[in-house]
Amino acid sequence: MCKKQIEFFDTTLRDGEQTIGVNFDIETKVQIAQELEKWGVDVIEAGFPAASKADFKAVQAVANSLDTACVTGLARAVTKDIDACYAATKDANHKQIHVFIATSPIHREFKLHMTKEENLAAIQKYVSYAKQFFEKVEFSPEDATRTEPEYLVQAINTAIDSGATVINIADTVGYTNPVEFGKLFDYLQANVPRFNEVTFSVHCHNDLGMADANALAGIEHGASRIEGTINGIGERAGNSALEEVAVALKVRKDFYQAHDNINLEKTRDICEMVSDYTKMPIPNNKAVVGTNAFSHESGIHQDGMLKNHSTYEILTPESVGMGATNLPLGKLSGSHAVKQKIEQLGYDVSNEEMKIIFPIFKNIADQKPIVSTSDLKVIMNEYEVTANE
Repeated sequence: MCKKQIEFFDTTLRDGEQTIGVNFDIETKVQIAQELEKWGVDVIEAGFPAASKADFKAVQAVANSLDTACVTGLARAVTKDIDACYAATKDANHKQIHVFIATSPIHREFKLHMTKEENLAAIQKYVSYAKQFFEKVEFSPEDATRTEPEYLVQAINTAIDSGATVINIADTVGYTNPVEFGKLFDYLQANVPRFNEVTFSVHCHNDLGMADANALAGIEHGASRIEGTINGIGERAGNSALEEVAVALKVRKDFYQAHDNINLEKTRDICEMVSDYTKMPIPNNKAVVGTNAFSHESGIHQDGMLKNHSTYEILTPESVGMGATNLPLGKLSGSHAVKQKIEQLGYDVSNEEMKIIFPIFKNIADQKPIVSTSDLKVIMNEYEVTANE
């Protein structure tokens, strides 16, 4: 099976900034964008230029600071939004535009007050208008996963016929699941005649905790671009976490048969940068870059790790810039790990001696969450006193 190229589209600076309490200044956006480029992101959505003068200037600054990554701004199906995107990105080395309009019944009726015909007319009008300024035009049918499939096909066909080169299937409210999303892509492949002439993208939200899984299902069923944010930040429960999807594609390349431009060794750096600027600490148990992601306390796990790391780690911490594996000692630790830590402190202990030392360790471990190096020295002092009596 031939491997397909997956593009990474980062919207940390736009959708990520919609996180409650997050506000990036221009300098910060440029710094994050430059690090995203080093990480290997293909497209960076720098903001919503028509939203404010400050957002326009931020998109413009990002556009002028990038060398290889493609920069984009978000635009509603409105002339002034498209004009703002063009003005903000016109000097970029690589650029595209991202035009969206909602297509689901609830959005058409209650938000847009549009009929299907009016909605299609707007798609045709504004995608065509954007095409005058941009070679690459991305169109998103907002709330695509709650849109009638037959009508979604009409909207997509209209966008492609009007010049769209990227179609982004947005699970705007995190409503779908991997099985449904895969079936939707199968349906689109069967009913969009020019499916293989354009790039299909996925933009998944995490309201039901399935954003990553849905995005990967989209890739499995024909998408070749994944949209998301660093650390999964974003509106409400956030977006697909790009670092997690990147690692999933790498670890399970046997299944997804895909490759990308992401430099995984820089993953921890970009995640920490975004965490610092958003003032949102990375949870200890977060996949890939959490403090506990490569830590093992259980005695069974520690014993396996000491014999072969592959027993309980499917990737190395070094591969994502996380440093070395950690085997913290606690009440669940086994004698093998305890013996190793004691020997690392310079003590020479036998298995017979561990039969005396380990119960002392367990007594201390029952009283505190983590047994420290200083605790181990206390244990060894107590053992040596006992042994000499």
